[in-house]
Amino acid sequence: MKIFKKAIFVKSKPYLLNEITDLVKSILNQSQIKDGLLNIFCQHTSCSLVMMENADPSASRDLEAFIKRLVPENDPDFTHIYEGPDDMPSHIKMALTRSAETIPIHNGLLALGTWQGIFLWEHRAISHQRKIMISVLGTSDE
Repeated sequence: MKIFKKAIFVKSKPYLLNEITDLVKSILNQSQIKDGLLNIFCQHTSCSLVMMENADPSASRDLEAFIKRLVPENDPDFTHIYEGPDDMPSHIKMALTRSAETIPIHNGLLALGTWQGIFLWEHRAISHQRKIMISVLGTSDE
């Protein structure tokens, strides 16, 4: 059994789903692990990781628009607003989604579905440099 770990940094775009599938695939290739599991974890409380359709960009736009309606900024009941009107909404959006994903690895490839991609979802109004930890556990040909 082999373990491979790597931290990556992703510059996000405000409020958007930022696809990182190819970046994650390149980390898997570096690991040389052929069968096992890849775990990806975001070390922040105002963005999240999601698996989402990556073929039609309108799916991402619809999801982004939905979460904005679900958790609007400037809610007068929010008290955690020290960093601006997007502060508390960003934490709620993260809590409603996920901060980690685990994906099977089969024959050296991520076992994603046909239209699945991995996205870092920025919930803040400005770009950030986000730290993501990737751990790959499995077997290799070595």
